[in-house]
Amino acid sequence: MSTRAGSVPGDRGDAAAAAHWAGADFQEPPRTPGGVALCGACRGAGSCRLGVERERLDANGVAWFELACPRDQEGGPEVAHGGWTAAVLDDCLGHLPLLHRVLSVTAELTVSFVKPVPVEHPLQVRAWVERREGSRWYIAGEMVLLPAGAVLARASGIWVTRDRGHFARHERWLAEQNGIAGDQ
Repeated sequence: MSTRAGSVPGDRGDAAAAAHWAGADFQEPPRTPGGVALCGACRGAGSCRLGVERERLDANGVAWFELACPRDQEGGPEVAHGGWTAAVLDDCLGHLPLLHRVLSVTAELTVSFVKPVPVEHPLQVRAWVERREGSRWYIAGEMVLLPAGAVLARASGIWVTRDRGHFARHERWLAEQNGIAGDQ
């Protein structure tokens, strides 16, 4: 299945359609009209539940994301929950390999919370590759408040190219864990 920007495939709602685009042979993931690649949970909603509205890769290989923290992610008065900030940075930095047509998973993520992130204000995340070593992508990024550009958070981490068997191995491992838990 090949998906063009702006379409959300698999409206039939079956699990096979949801998992199909995540195979080892790269296939475009479902995207919003703003070009945002949708994860399995967001695909059903037809939009990014984290509030990412646009994503793009520039000519220098830097990924840019436009977003706002949704009201339902408020942690303190008018301030985003820190978990939302970390999740958005994980998602945006993790989309950088995807924008380069590489499927990956997060291996490590470090977040520095610089300033409180206001709810329902325009934000921008920028992500770039610091280096690559084999299957490892070392990625950094920052979240800024628009229009002034005040830095609110910074992140860095490692994303690992994933192979066809990644999710199947996880399912087998989880089944083993459930079997062990049931025997105790």
